[in-house]
Amino acid sequence: MTLTSKINKLALTALACLVFIVLINACSTPSMAPRIPTKKECLDCHTEFSKKYMSMPGIHTVVKEKKCEACHIRHGLIAKILLVKEGNDLCYSCHAKDSIGLDKPHVHTALQSGRCTTCHNPHASTDKYLLNTSSSESCYQCHKRESYEKKVIHEVLTKEGCGKCHLAHSSEEPALLNMKETLLCLSCHKKDTTSFTKAHNGYPVEKAACTKCHDPHSSSRAALLRTSIHPLVANSECGQCHVSASDDMPFTTRLSGSEICLKCHSTSNVKIKGMKAHQPYAEGKCLSCHDSHVSDFDKLLSKNISGLCASCHKDSREQITFAHAPINTERSCMSCHTGHVSTNANLLLSKERTLCLSCHVKSASVPTINSHTPFFEGSCSECHNAHGSNFEGLFVDRPDRVCYKCHPEAERKFLKANTHKPVMDGQCAACHSGHGSGQKALLYKPLDDPELCAGCHLDLFKSEPDGSSHEPFSKGKCLKCHDSHGSNITGMATESEGPLCLSCHKQAIANNIIDKGSIHPTYKKGECSKCHNPHKSKLNSLLLATTPELCLTCHKDLAEKISMGQNCRPEDSDCALNKIYLHAPSALDNCLRCHSPHLSSEKDLISKPVQELCGECHNLKEEDYARAHLYIKAENSDCRNCHDSHSSANPKFFKSIMHKPFADNACKECHIIENE
Repeated sequence: MTLTSKINKLALTALACLVFIVLINACSTPSMAPRIPTKKECLDCHTEFSKKYMSMPGIHTVVKEKKCEACHIRHGLIAKILLVKEGNDLCYSCHAKDSIGLDKPHVHTALQSGRCTTCHNPHASTDKYLLNTSSSESCYQCHKRESYEKKVIHEVLTKEGCGKCHLAHSSEEPALLNMKETLLCLSCHKKDTTSFTKAHNGYPVEKAACTKCHDPHSSSRAALLRTSIHPLVANSECGQCHVSASDDMPFTTRLSGSEICLKCHSTSNVKIKGMKAHQPYAEGKCLSCHDSHVSDFDKLLSKNISGLCASCHKDSREQITFAHAPINTERSCMSCHTGHVSTNANLLLSKERTLCLSCHVKSASVPTINSHTPFFEGSCSECHNAHGSNFEGLFVDRPDRVCYKCHPEAERKFLKANTHKPVMDGQCAACHSGHGSGQKALLYKPLDDPELCAGCHLDLFKSEPDGSSHEPFSKGKCLKCHDSHGSNITGMATESEGPLCLSCHKQAIANNIIDKGSIHPTYKKGECSKCHNPHKSKLNSLLLATTPELCLTCHKDLAEKISMGQNCRPEDSDCALNKIYLHAPSALDNCLRCHSPHLSSEKDLISKPVQELCGECHNLKEEDYARAHLYIKAENSDCRNCHDSHSSANPKFFKSIMHKPFADNACKECHIIENE
């Protein structure tokens, strides 16, 4: 080995060592060391949350201690599934139910229904107790503000808020009061003061419930008195009804029950002839509806009108889909009824018809040429429930059943194998007016007005720019062919299809089909709609399709042969072996070139005698024809005996099954040819 070779070998060895050392160092660098993830705080990412809440004076303890996972799932995607538990169950994890009063008889609705966050912010707040807003404002989220801000407002509500009298979560007392009602009122309103005694005429009202006469929040009257006040109460004439304030039992009335009312209020009008009275009024039971001192409701009623009436008329509490509009007004039942006496049935304010038409003014103007008897007689309640119904239009029952009450024969007549959809659905009013009409049978439109049917069958009545329309259809005379209610015949036809069509078209087709040579089977069965549309078509003669497609829907064997003949290609060996020849008339594109569509005096529905028909294309007098047919005269033969008139595997259209001598063109085997 030369010196140069030794030097090169040493150099290569040194270079390899250097590369190895570099690789070792590279593998041991910090960038290749195992990575250990470090945990970040939630607020490192939720910076907006931090800005919003962490500077507030009141911060939820778990938020202040950054224990987010006490309430939230770490990797939740949306707020709904971020929580460890749902609703108040999450709060109860720390706040025991008994500690917040859930074991007491009266619990705040928001707390009971699992909605702590209605009042409290779960993270932080500028108000005490993590309230979303100041105490009273928080209450107004559910309690209507206007009830607490009337003309005269209880001073304590203005200055100290709801919390002065009510507990936030629960209480031993109704309305979440922090002590018994009377004691609570007397804690501010001292019973021994002169003003207190004078205001109550010396009666020891401290033993009664103050809220019986006073609204504890606000009122439109002075001294927070309730809206409606008995005149004797307003004039401080308590002694007119009660014994003296100094009596041992000062609240005792001078007379019992409603007798005391009858000192001033007479019920003598009950005895007037024809007068009908509300039962409690007739029996003098005034206090069953009225309060004797004050009330929040007009006429000293003890409840709102709908609630008061429902306390006796239980059926009015039933859940209904459609309520009569007045029921939901302030006057409710009193919009139509009087509370005491009336000359009208059901204590109505006026006669039924007059009363109903006072609101339903449009009904008063319906045409009266043909009036529905109940409407004409003013018996609206025959068909409608004046209070409410589960049927649109406030019908007392499903509309058809209402109609069948008076028209029982109609139910038997209308409900057939094929029933008009409005009849099936009980919607008589789809076509008939329930009150009155200018048309017969109370129809909205004349019988021959297309709009009567077009309301439902709009797509059917859309005009076709070309084509043809059935005359009764185009003129809107639907009932010429259809029964408007129901029929046992398909399409709700008035009679079977064949007789129905022939009732108009018998002259156009034939007077008598019995003597005809052949009849189209479909026509014979009266199945006209297999070829014709009974209403309209884009084609002439109301055809469903052009020929041959229309014909081939039934003649499927011929359709198959035509397909083979049209799709056969000369280069296809199978085609050559199975070639089908089609009859020349437009390759069978026009069946009506040879056939009549309905009936014919000839066999096979051909339109003319066979010799005449074939002679239109084939010259039956040519020598070639005579020779090919052994000089047998054409008028003495029928082409169809030997030839298939539609298609054949034979170029001369011979039938597929042939007598062997005939097939071999050996006619002389059987026939004597006289010309030879």
